[in-house]
Amino acid sequence: MEYINVISPKTGFFVSRSPFPLELGGELPEVTVAYRTWGTLNRDGRNAVLICHALTGSADADEWWSGMFGEGMAFDPSKDFIICSNVLGSCYGSTGPLSSNPATGRRYGPDFPRITIRDMVRLQRLLLDELGIERLRLVVGASLGGMQVLEWGAMYPGMVGALMPMGASGRHSAWCIAQSEAQRCAITADREWNDGWYDVDTPPARGLAAARMMAMCSYRSFENFQERFARHQRDEGEFQAESYLHHQGEKLVGRFDANTYIVLTRAMDMHDLGRDRPGGYEQVLKSMSMDVEVLSISSDVLYPSAEQEELAHLIPGATIEYLHEPYGHDAFLIVTGRVSDIVKRFRDRVASGGTSAA
Repeated sequence: MEYINVISPKTGFFVSRSPFPLELGGELPEVTVAYRTWGTLNRDGRNAVLICHALTGSADADEWWSGMFGEGMAFDPSKDFIICSNVLGSCYGSTGPLSSNPATGRRYGPDFPRITIRDMVRLQRLLLDELGIERLRLVVGASLGGMQVLEWGAMYPGMVGALMPMGASGRHSAWCIAQSEAQRCAITADREWNDGWYDVDTPPARGLAAARMMAMCSYRSFENFQERFARHQRDEGEFQAESYLHHQGEKLVGRFDANTYIVLTRAMDMHDLGRDRPGGYEQVLKSMSMDVEVLSISSDVLYPSAEQEELAHLIPGATIEYLHEPYGHDAFLIVTGRVSDIVKRFRDRVASGGTSAA
């Protein structure tokens, strides 16, 4: 199956020709950031809202989070200037494994350097500087996006008014690291992988599809699978649960890159707010002074509620909201009406001075 990289015609691109140093060593000779914006930055520049996307997301937040956009909703372009950028290391327009390496003239592929969530956030900051944004009213995101949200609070506290991480932890657990490694091994075990490189027109479809199928089992819940599929079979005898997973795997192969999957999941594994910071993990969280509301999904088996409760306990003045839905980790993408209401309520409360961690 041929990989198809679909990028919205509304996408903008910021290119920095200056070397971009990486946290784990080395640098990228230049970087490109794909991004989208909605609304207008007001005169005092204080209505900016940053959306951080999850693992296979893109800058097109109005497509993958469409139920969050509109008048009176979480992201209201009539009130806010909303930005979403494709993360460093991804395959939707920002510099990543599919990008051409200026030093060689060839795609980076498996030679793309190791990156971290902090590198992603520093590149977002570079974009915001280019856009003339000095202050963010709110930074919001789920999963990998939630990790970026938390790093914004640790790296640029003076620039952020409020944070809303969803379905994320302050440091990647052994459980999540194990899940990611199993998925990476599924990709690299594919015969089409060929020692980490493949022709872009013949990606390791079976390996990437298998990785996605494994991931979907952790993105949903026992209750959701049981209620939706039970032991029902299709006419040809295939269980509906099997058919669903194969469909999800095939869809990802058609829109995502295998090297990118490996780069981004490794960055997630490195996520630890306390890594190499004075005082360690707890001190980093206790030092956050902006308004914070954590969203926890009660049926999430990948990032269980105990991890979000830890965040809410350690961040001074933080509050926590629960999404009691049976859909598992992906609930933030499914019940968008409820998620939108929660985000809007928090945003409005912060704007009125109703909460403050300071």
